[in-house]
Amino acid sequence: MANIAVIYYSSTGNARTVGLALAEGAASTGADVRVRKVRELAPPEAIAANARWQAHVDATGDVPAAELADLEWADGFAFGTPTRFGAMSAQLKQFLDTSGGLWMQGKLADKAATAFVGASYTHGGQETTIMTIYNMMYHWGAIIVPPSYTDPSIGKGGGNPYGTSYTDPRGAELPAEVLTAARYQGARLARYAAVLAQNRAALRGA
Repeated sequence: MANIAVIYYSSTGNARTVGLALAEGAASTGADVRVRKVRELAPPEAIAANARWQAHVDATGDVPAAELADLEWADGFAFGTPTRFGAMSAQLKQFLDTSGGLWMQGKLADKAATAFVGASYTHGGQETTIMTIYNMMYHWGAIIVPPSYTDPSIGKGGGNPYGTSYTDPRGAELPAEVLTAARYQGARLARYAAVLAQNRAALRGA
């Protein structure tokens, strides 16, 4: 059994919905799962100018904020974000940028990592956004666990081998196929994280 941290930023709720589906998939393997949001950086007036954004902030006020302790606890990470000009959101980046101390202590290495993203348009930068997350994981020494095409749900959910991605449905529900792909991705992450956790000492040559 593995400890899995699903850490996301969501402005209007789509990334949270995908993250919850991914968490459900991880939990189906017996994993202990924490779902955490990163802290909001946008000013209140910017949030208030978008009714969907404000509604999501109001609805998720009780969701725990991600802490570095969640990274240290986890055997595997799933990071989610909307795209921001082809890169991860500033909110998620700010949180990840605080991980230097854990990285220096080697507490982020040899753990499983995956990512999920969304954009306003089909070609809005989903893959490059995932890669901005994976670039940091390379520095951590984490082991990237992409879904690839290892299950039919990936093709049905949009066909992104890097990680589950979606196009903003603009107030409508996300397609069920996307959430099915996310559940599969979460289960795959948890299985690999468990193997890595069980063999971490051997992998480090201890």
